[in-house]
Amino acid sequence: MPRTPAARTVTPSHAGEVRLIGGRWKRSKLPVPATPGLRPTPDRVRETLFNWLGQDLSGWRCLDAFAGSGALGFEAASRGATEVVLIERDATLVRGLRAVQARLDAQAVRIEAADALAWLPRYGGPPFDLVLLDPPFDAGLFELALAAARRVLADTGCLYLEADHTFDAAALKACGFTLYRHLRAGQVHAHLLRPASSDSAA
Repeated sequence: MPRTPAARTVTPSHAGEVRLIGGRWKRSKLPVPATPGLRPTPDRVRETLFNWLGQDLSGWRCLDAFAGSGALGFEAASRGATEVVLIERDATLVRGLRAVQARLDAQAVRIEAADALAWLPRYGGPPFDLVLLDPPFDAGLFELALAAARRVLADTGCLYLEADHTFDAAALKACGFTLYRHLRAGQVHAHLLRPASSDSAA
């Protein structure tokens, strides 16, 4: 998950852990280093997201573009996703992700030490069924991340966007998406989006 100044987060950053809430590795612990502003997605939001998506992601190809603690990406892998790519640029967090990958023997997970907005335009593989976007709240990256993610998302896929405000229909349409589900939990706004081209199937 992204790193944001403490003034913009629900709680200050601190070392600790989060637990996976479903699937093969349910209750497994993921470390949360004392990285300034590290903000793992709250349990309630993760639970709701995977209720929206369904509990079994077998066969899905998933991308967690701002991985942080890896809570979203490892949750997808725990629920059977065939491939999960985690992108993280912070070296300390990358080491933590690789340690969790080894401990869980998470063979479906691939970790890329990279900046997401540099990695996405270079990606030339098959499209993803699910893209998870949780960019830093204060960096003004939401629209850039959405636009970059659209080109790697399957037309029948879903995109999860975590933000500090609600995105209205016009803003989403400009980025090529329509809103499918929305949840507010404190200062966190969770959006499940679909490509605009697939809206008629909603």
